[in-house]
Amino acid sequence: MSLTVNLYYHGQNGSARKFAEEMEASGVAQAIREEDGNLRYEYFQPLADPETILLIDSWESQEALDVHHASPMMGQLAELREKYDLHMSVERYVSAEEAAGDEQFIRK
Repeated sequence: MSLTVNLYYHGQNGSARKFAEEMEASGVAQAIREEDGNLRYEYFQPLADPETILLIDSWESQEALDVHHASPMMGQLAELREKYDLHMSVERYVSAEEAAGDEQFIRK
């Protein structure tokens, strides 16, 4: 069972996008992608809200996420959030083992 956390970074005057760009340029985002148990770490921008950046962050297990949360990288993240004066909202999803019949609705 994996879990996905959607983090919405809300800012002003393009600060959320600047945060995501610095996360990528500094190598912090890539370092997180390389952590044991990380399945996905990607930034997106909603078309209807240019002041928000969505981070989709997926992990193999709660234990892998806990190790990430205890890492020194979290300090770097906190500093960048402060630098860009970002506020956050969060959604959390746990994967189902089976698609429960949803395959018929997925066009590949």
